[in-house]
Amino acid sequence: MVAAGAHRPGPLKQQNKAHKGGKHSGSSQRRAGGRVPVKAQPRRRLRALSRVDRRHQALQLRRQRKEAVLLEKRSLGSRDGPPHLVVLVPLHSRAAAHDTLSLLRSQDSAVVCVDDGRAGGFALLCPRLKQRWRFVTAQAGDLHAVLDLAKVADSLLFILDPADGWDSAGEHCLSCLFAQGLPSYALAVPGGTDLPSKKRIDAKKKLAKAIEKRFPEVKLFPLNTEQESLLLLRHLATQKQRHLAFRDRRAHLLAYTAEFVPGQESDLVGTLKVSGFVRGQTLDVNSLLHIVGHGDFQMSQVDAPPDPLSLNPRVVKGQKRSQDMEVQDDSVNGTDEMEEDIKVLMKADPNKQESLQSEVVPDPMEGEQTWPTEEELQEAEASLKANRRVVKVPKGTSKYQAAWIVDDGEEGSEKDDDEDDDVDDDMMEEAVSQEEESSEEEEEPAEEECETMTISECLRDDQYDEKVEEDEQMLERYKQERMDEMFPDEVDTPRDVPARVRFQKYRGLKSFRTSPWDPKENLPRDYARIFQFQDFSRTRKHLFRQIEKGETEGASVGWYVTLHVCNVPVSVMESFKEGKPLVLFSLLPHEQKMSVLNFLVHRHPSNSEPVRAKEELIFHCGFRRFRASPLFSQHTSADKHKLERFLRPDAAVVVTVYAPITFPPASVLLFKQRSNGMHDLIATGSLLSMDPDRIVIKRLVLSGHPFKIFAKMAVVRYMFFNRDDVMWFKPVELRTKWGRRGHIKEPLGTHGHMKCHFDGQLKSQDTVLLNLYKRVFPKWTYDPHVPDPVPWVRSENVLPVQEVEME
Repeated sequence: MVAAGAHRPGPLKQQNKAHKGGKHSGSSQRRAGGRVPVKAQPRRRLRALSRVDRRHQALQLRRQRKEAVLLEKRSLGSRDGPPHLVVLVPLHSRAAAHDTLSLLRSQDSAVVCVDDGRAGGFALLCPRLKQRWRFVTAQAGDLHAVLDLAKVADSLLFILDPADGWDSAGEHCLSCLFAQGLPSYALAVPGGTDLPSKKRIDAKKKLAKAIEKRFPEVKLFPLNTEQESLLLLRHLATQKQRHLAFRDRRAHLLAYTAEFVPGQESDLVGTLKVSGFVRGQTLDVNSLLHIVGHGDFQMSQVDAPPDPLSLNPRVVKGQKRSQDMEVQDDSVNGTDEMEEDIKVLMKADPNKQESLQSEVVPDPMEGEQTWPTEEELQEAEASLKANRRVVKVPKGTSKYQAAWIVDDGEEGSEKDDDEDDDVDDDMMEEAVSQEEESSEEEEEPAEEECETMTISECLRDDQYDEKVEEDEQMLERYKQERMDEMFPDEVDTPRDVPARVRFQKYRGLKSFRTSPWDPKENLPRDYARIFQFQDFSRTRKHLFRQIEKGETEGASVGWYVTLHVCNVPVSVMESFKEGKPLVLFSLLPHEQKMSVLNFLVHRHPSNSEPVRAKEELIFHCGFRRFRASPLFSQHTSADKHKLERFLRPDAAVVVTVYAPITFPPASVLLFKQRSNGMHDLIATGSLLSMDPDRIVIKRLVLSGHPFKIFAKMAVVRYMFFNRDDVMWFKPVELRTKWGRRGHIKEPLGTHGHMKCHFDGQLKSQDTVLLNLYKRVFPKWTYDPHVPDPVPWVRSENVLPVQEVEME
């Protein structure tokens, strides 16, 4: 800013000559001889905008964004767009979802279409408002159903209890939904009319205060009359839609109807015909399809049947109409009439269709092969002659028979071995017979004294002992986690095995941060099965740029289509008949291929049990669900990352697994399955990268104690226990817990004592450490089939937990 009375230079201000910058620029111009280098002209000439132009440009951008939001609101639930999908999620055992549905169905001038095969689901058509909704109720306690429906829902309608809000199961459900990413939502509170007016106001204030931590500045909608349900519908239709990145870039749909056609070879595998409304992006028949919870499949063709939820529905003659409401049933129209109107939109092209190959088949003969030289052949023949023995055999015995004839020494040794085996067998038989006799003696009086009585669950000792064994295992894990916190990575040097043999795969590093480590060195065999991009970020940007341009050909958003999915097991249809949602996502190119995925996660505050690395965990990554055994490592900017033996509660941890490629952004949830089948949420986060070259280093720390100290020299013991180990690890640098650094000078004696030199005098209470490093890789335990969890045990009066929502 310029002061009010300051001098401003006019247009005739003196312009001084610019500095030439030395003789080099002039000499280069003289050498050029007057030639001017060719400059690429920019497409858009950048110029400084005036104040009025900047204001006008900001106004245009604001108007464009506003028009985009309005267009999105108008297209959702309209005649050209898909129906507004609303998922009802009851958060309390006393939350009345059925009453909410009955109120929503009782709208004036509306047509209600009943879904076949889904209890409580229906579609609501309002031709006067030119809006259509589809309401689906998530099964209470079914975590997978809630998460799957939230992946494709346009809005979530949480049903609260007027007194307590939500219970422990609702708290667990909200934690998972916040971590996965919430679409647009609303809060409804049915009931509460039986309370007196004063208590009703107090309960409303208490509920508003309880939900403030989870849902700040969110309005509660009472749901007791038709007028209140109409206000709720208007709010759902006009509120701003929240976007989830992993679903906006992929075509997806929720199955409205499904039909299974068995294959010719087997009845267990066939073609699944799934009908539904396309959402998100344009659906290409040549792309792969992922059925959530079941795997990846190919499509053979896409049909266009009549829209069952049209705003101008066909009503059969003779069907009763009421003045206010019309009920349309899909079964009334008849399947024969609909099959006549089905049109084939597109069929898969074998030349353009994506392959289902997820792994590279490694060739064991691909390595380097060499033919033996003449010297190696001569050495092999000499070794065969040296191993030959002379045995007296009867006349006419062949070489094959002579090979079975043993010497007297060998025969005696075999007899000794046979005798030892016979003695062991006799001892085993006697032990088994004694156990059988003792068991018979114990069973005989039990049969005589047998009587019938009822025993409560708390007095069953066998089940109680099982719980005690689980507690002992958990106590051992707590001890290991505590020891790892107190003495990180420290191990005891074995005395029965030489340290140079036990730690032969480890190496020393001058500096963990700056010392080089080749990422292609000593890779496991599993790395021959995975795929790797030359430049993952460039491929991701190219794919997303194509999606933004909208160059994909196929079924557009809002179309009602029937997908013919090939080679689908019959279990998919069985789960759909049981009432579970059937959710389908189209895959981007390469997303069916296996690679190494890295997730950045934080420990969830509701779980404090120790989780060790390489334990089997359940992953919910974007639209996928699978089981794997991950590695934990530190999240740093260096090229090497230290392995964490346990999932830390106080820091961000990177989780590494073998899994199918997924392009970020995508949220991730980590669950651990209990022995009773329940799933505990242990960590939440997001997809970090797809990088097989990310180096995870396991560190081992060997400790020793100073025995004698002489200024900067010291005699250290208890780190090794023989002279050869000291000589083997002599090149590795030493350090102490108090910050000293040094190296091994020479061994003393034969019991592992060694003379060491340090950069300063040691203290008697200091500890000498030696660091060893080894690269580790995750286990190949990927399993796309995850069992459904046991419903969460509900308890009331749960305090809400403040969490960060994933976008």
